[in-house]
Amino acid sequence: MDQFTFTDKSKKIFIALILIGVATIIYGVLDSSVSSHRIWTSALINGWFFFSTAMMGTVFIAINSASQSGWIVVLKRVFEAVSMYVPIGAITLILVFIASSLHWNHIYHWMAEGITDPNSSHYDALIAHKEPYLNLPFWWGRALVILGTWVGFTYIYRRKSLKEDKEGGTKIYTGSMVTSAIFLVFFSYSSVVASWDWFMSIDAHWFSTLYGWYVFSGMWIAGMIMVFLLTHYLMGKGYLKEVNASHIHDLGKFIFGISFLWTYLFFSQFMLIWYANIPEEVTYYIPRLNDYTWSFWGMVIVNFVVPMLFLMSKTTKRNRNVLAVVSVIIFFGHWMDIYFLITPGAMKADGQIGIIEIGMLFGYLGLFLFVVFRELSKAPLVVKNHPLLEESKHHRIN
Repeated sequence: MDQFTFTDKSKKIFIALILIGVATIIYGVLDSSVSSHRIWTSALINGWFFFSTAMMGTVFIAINSASQSGWIVVLKRVFEAVSMYVPIGAITLILVFIASSLHWNHIYHWMAEGITDPNSSHYDALIAHKEPYLNLPFWWGRALVILGTWVGFTYIYRRKSLKEDKEGGTKIYTGSMVTSAIFLVFFSYSSVVASWDWFMSIDAHWFSTLYGWYVFSGMWIAGMIMVFLLTHYLMGKGYLKEVNASHIHDLGKFIFGISFLWTYLFFSQFMLIWYANIPEEVTYYIPRLNDYTWSFWGMVIVNFVVPMLFLMSKTTKRNRNVLAVVSVIIFFGHWMDIYFLITPGAMKADGQIGIIEIGMLFGYLGLFLFVVFRELSKAPLVVKNHPLLEESKHHRIN
């Protein structure tokens, strides 16, 4: 089977998930015991998690295009479908940014009125010192340029891929290498800036030089897991006959390897701050360790120990069922990672994982999968006329 069918049953399931998310928001608005700040914080957590997962579809296509890698070609349409959530994800983030700018929530302390005014009771000298960078016009300008460029390149890759199906040849393939080189340079800088602006600035008194790469590693593993899970599902339905155990092995190796990259960056950042014990640095970890002790360390254990125990061997990385179970666990673990990037700074000690957080997670997941499945059904599941298609079909790892 070459053309994926987005069945009515799948549509109903995803719409039901979306409605759960909508109902959760309505419940939160109507329940006076639930603060709107909690709803907006959850919107940022889920908005970024699924946006960044989709964004790695674009990034990984660019990486493999620039490096002229062949193994990915039979999976390229899955990466493309995941990436096509990027425009929707960008809108969900912009809505949170608008709400923050209008003071509908207090996620970003530096946006508070009078925070940089020496005559105000809310004056903060350190934030005032950062005002040349942390000011709304400049912050919004960076956000729109970053999101606009990322969305633009996502559409470019998709359009070129569909055009290559019709025209063939090597012109589009060669041009994509140049496009990818340009995009990857921009992304390497802009992803770090985005992590500063959208997450590190929540704890505006603190900074880390490793932060951007740490956030990127979480994006990367979530994206690879989503691509694998979709591939696993499609193969179970009789699609993607061209995908073999070696392709699955490669996806498993990425999931395993990036888990250790994430752990390395987490440990490097945490260990240096803990060892130095400088007050302005440890202020970031104190609320996470004191107010969220068990869930915080549980997140670390899941994201490090689970892949280490279950994905070390070649056999498990080739076993789709085992890899699927482990991937789902790690995927939720990295949702928790985003939760801890945002919640302790935005909600202080009042953060929790309850009906609001879980309900909105279901809603965003339903929206994400609806968009991805719709895109999967719009084009053949395996690209046509790609110069490295035959190489990918015969990809083998002994």
